[in-house]
Amino acid sequence: MSRIAKAPVAIPSGVDVKLDGNTMTVKGSKGQLSFNFNSAIRMEVANNTIQMQWNKDDKNATSQAGTARAIVNNMVTGVSAGYEKKLSLVGVGYRAQAKDKNLNLALGFSHPIDFEVPAGITVETPSQTEIVVKGSDKQLVGEIAAKIRSYRPPEPYKGKGVRYADEHVARKEAKKK
Repeated sequence: MSRIAKAPVAIPSGVDVKLDGNTMTVKGSKGQLSFNFNSAIRMEVANNTIQMQWNKDDKNATSQAGTARAIVNNMVTGVSAGYEKKLSLVGVGYRAQAKDKNLNLALGFSHPIDFEVPAGITVETPSQTEIVVKGSDKQLVGEIAAKIRSYRPPEPYKGKGVRYADEHVARKEAKKK
């Protein structure tokens, strides 16, 4: 039995939820998101909450209900408060600069990396060694942050690379003679 799907999703003020068949559209101050959910699930919007309904005997419907509830909760949170991921650059000469819809990265390669930021995401660089990825779609924010990190992931010997701000990099000892 899914415990996640039992909990209702609270709709904060300023968020508009529309249900059209199997498509839910959530609109708020930070943007608009839509989601096509499984037909085995029914969603009900009442009293500023969203409640999931499904056939409790169907194991697939139970798992889909939990997933749909989590996605809808992330959508409501995203359009009202938004999501952000912070990255930090560790290494001599590693720099980042945000211009319009491009992020220019100098990560120790012979050439700079120009990363084009997709629509719905904003990238800020408060300092040359910090990157902040913001947006209303939790999955897209995480994906963009992971893509930026993948250009130069932190290595275990010196700790150089692009890492999440709260990430701990396990350090290895250098080879001994």
